[in-house]
Amino acid sequence: MHQEIDLDKIDIHAEPPIEEPARQYYFMAKCRQIVKAERERLGRPLYACIQTFGCQMNARDSEKLTGILTRIGYVECETEDADFVIYNTCTVRENANNKVYGRLGYLGTLKKKNPRMIIGLCGCMMQEQTAVDKLKESYRFVNLIFGTHNIYKFAELAAAAMENSFSGQHHRGTDGMTIDIWKDTDKIVEDLPVERKYAFKSGVNIMFGCNNFCSYCIVPYVRGRERSREPGEIIREIRRLVADGVVEVMLLGQNVNSYGKNLREPVTFAQLLAEAEQIEGLERIRFMTSHPKDLSDELIAVMKKSQKICRHLHLPLQSGSSRILKKMNRCYDKEHYLALVDKIRAAIPDIALTTDIIVGFPGETGEDFAETLDVVRRVEYDSAFTFLYSKRTGTPAAAMEEQVPELEVKARFDRLLAEVQEISAKKARKLTGRTLPVLIEEKNEQDASLVTGRLDNNSVVHLPGTADMIGQICQVYLEECRGFYYIGKPVTDGNGASDKQG
Repeated sequence: MHQEIDLDKIDIHAEPPIEEPARQYYFMAKCRQIVKAERERLGRPLYACIQTFGCQMNARDSEKLTGILTRIGYVECETEDADFVIYNTCTVRENANNKVYGRLGYLGTLKKKNPRMIIGLCGCMMQEQTAVDKLKESYRFVNLIFGTHNIYKFAELAAAAMENSFSGQHHRGTDGMTIDIWKDTDKIVEDLPVERKYAFKSGVNIMFGCNNFCSYCIVPYVRGRERSREPGEIIREIRRLVADGVVEVMLLGQNVNSYGKNLREPVTFAQLLAEAEQIEGLERIRFMTSHPKDLSDELIAVMKKSQKICRHLHLPLQSGSSRILKKMNRCYDKEHYLALVDKIRAAIPDIALTTDIIVGFPGETGEDFAETLDVVRRVEYDSAFTFLYSKRTGTPAAAMEEQVPELEVKARFDRLLAEVQEISAKKARKLTGRTLPVLIEEKNEQDASLVTGRLDNNSVVHLPGTADMIGQICQVYLEECRGFYYIGKPVTDGNGASDKQG
């Protein structure tokens, strides 16, 4: 829809529409005129840079912001010495906030050289009142602050920030800041421009927010409660993406397994996947993140039968100790998790399982950590994201007693990492010598003679190739496993049999 709208034909002197997304297109047209005038004044293009911190949902949000900035006349660039800079922030750990403050100091020096530069901050960190208060007090040069719930209003907010900045209003202090933070919302507006990073694959938001309130996690407080998009809207978006050359989609949500529960006519995540499977031209379907407590038998059955859902499941464990899992408010125990893994592996023997593990959660004893190692050995993950517990202000865990000494946490972490890496390498070696489909994603950054792609189990493969292979799914013989990636060679018809992905 958005590609059919001609911004130059929108009357920006009329009253802005009330309905969304028409209202945002009105403000895009207004921004476009402001950018055009500024470009003519300077005699050069205007450049925009978006720096993304955090998860894949943030990455998808940044594609939306980029889509709007390019539609209104900015040229995308990768350096922060630009005319419009946005930090799309993460706040899962407090050091993520500190990183943003540090980078803002650098932006402040750039803004002194270019006073009409616009600096915007959005994302999860902006949903914290203490962060916004600090920005208002110590970083008065920031022009625009908005959160996770109203990202669809970016064009409207950008128009206000431009008018303030270009009129000189901003230099009179925080009165010139455009700040728009919502505590919560049930509103979803998706039909707006998106500038995808990859032509051949795309994230698709299927839901927003989280209802789980794990005791270590700030996400429900900054992303809000769960709200699902209508399945028809999601399927239409995927169809449009496929028509535009996309062969792989990643369905995104904080907990995709609870998708659809709050819709007027409830739909399960498994039903949504089954419908997406029918889209002609779509080759691969991925999703994340799955919560073990909500992973259904119906979903396992759909994955087993599917020809398009990738044989990869990210199933966060966090801890192998039932006692610690209870303190984390994860709503499952060790036995439930292991039984679920057995059920998944029985149905889909070749599936790759990956996970998240936190080491050093408050009160974790040596025995609790041993339980985690036991699960790692029994499940044999293909890979694992391992984290040192980080106290996050504003979460219940931050106030818990029995914080584990830092040296002990680090020793446990090193033991876990060694275990995970040994198992991962052993698992990866099993695929050596097989011919499997690889989606070619990019030219190799280190060696111009190679391209890089992924198996459907998410493993990385480097192989000889050229740029015209990007976006294609090629049969590749896996010659050598080098721990976390493979060296392969393309297989032409008749040179080798192809296996179904493992």
